[in-house]
Formats: sequence, structure tokens, C-alpha cells
Amino acid sequence: MASLNNVIIRDPDVLGGTPVFRGTRVPFQALLDYLEGGQTLDEFLEDFPTVTREAVVHALEHAKSLVVGQLG
Repeated sequence: MASLNNVIIRDPDVLGGTPVFRGTRVPFQALLDYLEGGQTLDEFLEDFPTVTREAVVHALEHAKSLVVGQLG
């Protein structure tokens, strides 16, 4: 099982290896889709109660560091 920042995992036995929040079957992509669609973080957390605010913040911080690192 590969781990991305200990909050997002890829496991071939969970949704075919799609990156999900650890301990859930909620894809990280779902968060990005919510935000892209103009929905709030609170709306995402309400719709996916198995994901914590802390997990979302850590995942977004990790994604930001990857993007900023590639641009820098």
C-alpha cells in the first residue's frame, strides 16, 4: 500500500488504487471536484462525514507543496 503524506493512500484493493482518504473509500478527487464546483469545505465534510477536517487540510497542504515544488 503506497502512502501519500499518510492522509491519502493508494491501495489496489480499495477502489482499484484510486487515491482515497486513509480509513475511508472517499477519493481525494471528490474533494477537488467539490472545490472546483464552488462548494465549500464544510459542504464536503457534511457529505463525507468519515473524512476529518484535519485530513482535508493535510491533504491540501501536501498537494500545494507538490505543485509549488514543481513550479519553483
